Amino acid sequence: MKILIKGAGDLATGIASRLYGSGHQIMMTEIGVPLTVRRTVALSRAVYEGSAQVEEMKGIRADSQEEAEQILARGDVPVMVDPKAECRKWYKPDVVVDAILAKRNLGTEITDAPLVIGVGPGFTAGCDCHCVVETKRGHTLGNIIWKGSAIPNTGVPGNVGGYTIERLIRASAEGRMEPKAQIGDFVEKGSVVAVTGGRPVYAQMSGIVRGMLQEGVRVTENLKIGDIDARAEISHCCTISDKARAIGGGVLEAVSLFESIKGRYAIVILAAGAGTRFGGDKLSTPVRGRALYQHMLDKVRAFSSFPAFIVTGSEIIAGEAQRCGVMPVWNREPEQGIARSLKLGLAAVQDRFPDAVGQLKGVLCSVCDQPGLSVSTMQRIFNTGARHPGAIVCAGRAGRTGNPVLWNREYFPELMELSGDVGGRQIMEKYRDRIRLVETDAEELIDVDRREDLESL
Repeated sequence: MKILIKGAGDLATGIASRLYGSGHQIMMTEIGVPLTVRRTVALSRAVYEGSAQVEEMKGIRADSQEEAEQILARGDVPVMVDPKAECRKWYKPDVVVDAILAKRNLGTEITDAPLVIGVGPGFTAGCDCHCVVETKRGHTLGNIIWKGSAIPNTGVPGNVGGYTIERLIRASAEGRMEPKAQIGDFVEKGSVVAVTGGRPVYAQMSGIVRGMLQEGVRVTENLKIGDIDARAEISHCCTISDKARAIGGGVLEAVSLFESIKGRYAIVILAAGAGTRFGGDKLSTPVRGRALYQHMLDKVRAFSSFPAFIVTGSEIIAGEAQRCGVMPVWNREPEQGIARSLKLGLAAVQDRFPDAVGQLKGVLCSVCDQPGLSVSTMQRIFNTGARHPGAIVCAGRAGRTGNPVLWNREYFPELMELSGDVGGRQIMEKYRDRIRLVETDAEELIDVDRREDLESL
C-alpha cells in the first residue's frame, strides 16, 4: 500500500523500516531544519545531505512531485520538506502515520487517509486518528490503542542501560550548535561534549555518544541535542533501536489488519423512519448543535475505504449524504418497517459488489438516531469481524446487544427474507452462539426514539 509517514526522525525511520521491509511504498515528510538527535539512523538526514542510507533503506530528498515519483519508481524513499504534508493531496496515500513525536497533534485529521495512525501522546483513537501506537518504554511499548490515547508524556526519558535523565545532552544556551564529540565517541562524565550559544555542555554520565545534532543548527536553551548510551555498544549508533522496531511493529500490525479489510466491507445507514414515536421529524432535530442525522454522516467520513449508503426518504438528508460521499437509497414506504430499509440497503450494496464472493466480506448496518456512537466502536467492530469470519458482530454492554451490527455476507439471504419492523434481531436470536459483542459505553447505545431520550445525551 501507499503509506505517508509524517516525520523522518529515528523512530519514524524505524516505522518506515518495518513497512518497507513488508513491501509497502513509503514516502516521508520533514521540516526544513530537522532536529533529529539520532541522525545516523534517521532518513531526516536526507533533507540536508541529499540522501541517507539506514540499513536496507535509502531516503532521497525530493523537491517536487515529479522527483518523488521517480524515487518511488526506483524503490527508494522520497523525503520531502513539507511540514503540513500537502503532498498527501497528490500522493493519495492509503495510510498516514503521524510520527512527528511532538507529544501533541500538529494538524493530523482522521479523514487525511483511509487509515490514520497517531504515534505516541497527543492523539485519541476515534477522534483525530483511527488508532494510536504506544511509545513509552515498558510493558505496553508498541501496543495498538483502538480506543483512547497513549500514556501521557512524563518528561522523563525511558531507562536505557540503567539511566534516564542523565543520558540526555541538553543545550546550555540558545544559539549555534557546535558538537565537540561525535556520534560513536566514548565520553566521560563531566567532559565537554558540545557548545551551544558559546556556552559549554557537559556530559552527565559516561558512555558512547549515540546521538548528536548536526553542526551549525540553531538551538534553544534546554533543547535535547544529544544522547549518551551507557551500554557502550558502537553498533547501536548505526542501527535502528529496539524501541523504534517495537513501535514499527505496532504500526505494521495495524496496517496489515487494515490491508485485509480495505474495501471489503460496506456501511448501510438506516434513516427512513417516520419518527412516529418521536412525534415529528426526529432526524432533523438538533442534538449537540447538529441535526441528529449529521452525527452519523460525520462518523462515516472516517471510513473512506468502505462504500457507504443511506436509506432515506428525505431530499435534505440525501443531499447532505451525497456531499459526504454517501450514496442515497430511496425508501418511499417507511411504514413497511425497518426490514424494508435493511433490504433496500443490502440490495444497493450487492449491486455495487456484483462479485460478492471475491470482494465483499460483510455490511455494517447502523441506525441514524444513535448520536453517542463513536468512531472507535465502529472501527473495533470491523476489526472483530475481520478476525472472526462468519460472526455477527455488534456493539453491546454487559451481554446486551445493540447497534450497529456487522453482518457477514453468509447472512444476506436470510436478511433479504425479513419483513415488518423487527429488523435483524430474529436472525441474531437464531444464531446467538455466533454473536460477538464489542463492549462500549452505555451512552453509545442510546437511540433516540422519543423526545425524552434526548435528555440522556
